[in-house]
Amino acid sequence: MKHIRKILIIVLMVSFIFILSSCEKKNDAANFKFKYWNDCAAIDSLTEYVKDVTNEKSENYIPKEDRIATFDMDGTLFGELFPAYFEYLLFAHRVLDDSSCTNKTEEMIETATWIRENKYTWNMKQTGLELRHANGQAKAFAGLSIKEFEDYVKDFANTDAEGFNNLKYKDAIYLPMVEVVNYLQLNDFITYIVSGSDRFICRAIASEAFNIPYNQIIGMDVKLVSNNQGDTDGLNYLYTLDDTVIRTDELVIKNLKMNKVYLITQEIGKQPVLAFGNSSGDSSMLNYAMSNPNYKGMGYMLIADDIDRDYPNLEETEKRRVSFESSGYTIISMKDDFKTIYGENVTKKIGNN
Repeated sequence: MKHIRKILIIVLMVSFIFILSSCEKKNDAANFKFKYWNDCAAIDSLTEYVKDVTNEKSENYIPKEDRIATFDMDGTLFGELFPAYFEYLLFAHRVLDDSSCTNKTEEMIETATWIRENKYTWNMKQTGLELRHANGQAKAFAGLSIKEFEDYVKDFANTDAEGFNNLKYKDAIYLPMVEVVNYLQLNDFITYIVSGSDRFICRAIASEAFNIPYNQIIGMDVKLVSNNQGDTDGLNYLYTLDDTVIRTDELVIKNLKMNKVYLITQEIGKQPVLAFGNSSGDSSMLNYAMSNPNYKGMGYMLIADDIDRDYPNLEETEKRRVSFESSGYTIISMKDDFKTIYGENVTKKIGNN
């Protein structure tokens, strides 16, 4: 009987702690304050949506297991204009500055040089650049283990972000968007990063900052093999206790446009109800969420329109705004909606436009 009483007491205590924790979480969600946001239509829209779909009495109620929210990374959660994509700058550093990169090709050098010389033109959509960079990056880091690559990324991310005072690349996180992710997590949304950047770069940079586990981060992929595998096909190679997983020079997928929908379907297995992006490369993902046949979906596009605190191309931004509005996306304006981007102590270096 004593053992039974002890078990009952333990069960009751665990149940009480669980109930208390659930109540605290509900209170945190209900009382959440967006301290990095101005009063704006975007946050009003999001909070109204969340209150609606988490209300069990609402016709738009979404069960917790189906509350899937997907976020692009560069330009949506993390700076992409300082003065170019982080992974582009990482690639240029690896090819042009790192003597340990011994497998450089002329095309890799040309691509890295173009990125460095044109980084302040914001013209990263140059014809073919995305794939040339992706293929070049695969080659530049081939042979590194997953841990070695992650350490390399973190080491580069610990350097000063060009174009800003008091900012390192690892801290170039959009603080208002951290709040959005936290708010959704408190309301039992399962949050994913679905990025065009290398999956392992995203994991190294964003996992801790946004409290998103590695297995909920999807990105561009290169083929992975064992360090002892050689040319043997993976179907015929047996991984041993002495093996290590390494990167190869073979690009598997560049995760943009329809490829985002493909990987969401493959890896998540459920259609999102919320999606956040900042470019045409994210439109497919937003359309996928908004066309969810079972639940009310929403899509949000962030536009870089803050010339005082960031490095936007306002002409390109206006084109995006018009396109996004016509597509039915809710607009998030960095200039009008964000009280701060990276923190009040971070300032833009003048004269780099």
